[in-house]
Amino acid sequence: EVLRPLVREMDEEEKMRQSVLDGLFECGFMGMEIPEEFGGSSLNFTSACLVVEELSRVDPSVSIIVDIHNTLTNNAVQFWGSAALKQKWLPRLASDTISSFALSEAGSGSDAFAMKTVAELSPDASYYTLNGTKLWISNAKEAGVFLLFANANPSAGYKGITAFMIDAQCPGITIGPPEKKLGLRASSTCPVTLENVKVGKEDVLGEVGMGYKYCINILNEGRIGIAAQQVGIAKGCLDAAMPYMEERKQFGTSIGDFQGMQHQYAQIATEIRAAELLTYDACRRKESGISFIKEASMAKLYASQVAERTASKCIEWLGGVGFTRDMPVEKFYRDCKVGSIYEGTSNIQLQTIAKMVKKEYEN
Repeated sequence: EVLRPLVREMDEEEKMRQSVLDGLFECGFMGMEIPEEFGGSSLNFTSACLVVEELSRVDPSVSIIVDIHNTLTNNAVQFWGSAALKQKWLPRLASDTISSFALSEAGSGSDAFAMKTVAELSPDASYYTLNGTKLWISNAKEAGVFLLFANANPSAGYKGITAFMIDAQCPGITIGPPEKKLGLRASSTCPVTLENVKVGKEDVLGEVGMGYKYCINILNEGRIGIAAQQVGIAKGCLDAAMPYMEERKQFGTSIGDFQGMQHQYAQIATEIRAAELLTYDACRRKESGISFIKEASMAKLYASQVAERTASKCIEWLGGVGFTRDMPVEKFYRDCKVGSIYEGTSNIQLQTIAKMVKKEYEN
């Protein structure tokens, strides 16, 4: 109950409390899959998704910080970082440094590899100079490090895209004002401008020119985290609506006892369970080392649909009070909408699913 009393204020102020961020580190939520030798908890991917889900039942603005940090940045450093890069960042990522995933730009949303941010290698090949602007960057205001993608060889097209771990204090980085968003208001989403930012070659994550592959692979995992967030939102809506429907009486009967209402929440509960099973089946497949790309897309697609449908129905069930800020469901309704947009739109998920289903029948 530490977080719940702060949710409404943070949403109204559009600002994350430092005490909440500190608490995430203190609880071990920011280094769940990081090995204990680096100060992490050595938990598995499913555990991280469960934490994201549970936080989302209270405040999705908080859960998205945890999700991006764990499923994208932390895992990317573990998968492809050099020994030196792991030693430099993993202890900090587990203890006190929030990360941000900087991929999108004005002209590269779903077409992520159309990015214009460039990284020019110095004459002595000891550092890169980065120039460009990233947009819609979550956690940007709080971040101490950016996992940022730039093209180190534009003539090679997307095969020049390279991943960098960049200290947020590097000269030349400017964080713009947070976007005024419909939902997830306490989570900062800002433009990030790089003007002649010098980054040592040792800060390249993995191999030069392999950033596009890393990006695809890590976002496939990240989509499962977003699905977990959407499942948590849907459950949070029921957490608010079901007790109210028991307490609220009309015509001498709890409104939740009317058959018309029972059929509605039975349907929603079934859909939430289906979204949950899709999500954790994708987790299971990922941890088992078998293909999970299709399942991750299915989980994100369906969970985002269920969250939006659940939030909408719960507002209706709550009646007039559901339309006010006295209940948390209107916030969940605003928060869930981005689930069909970020880390791959619903149309992109459908395209991925269709491609893989077609391939299954061709083989």
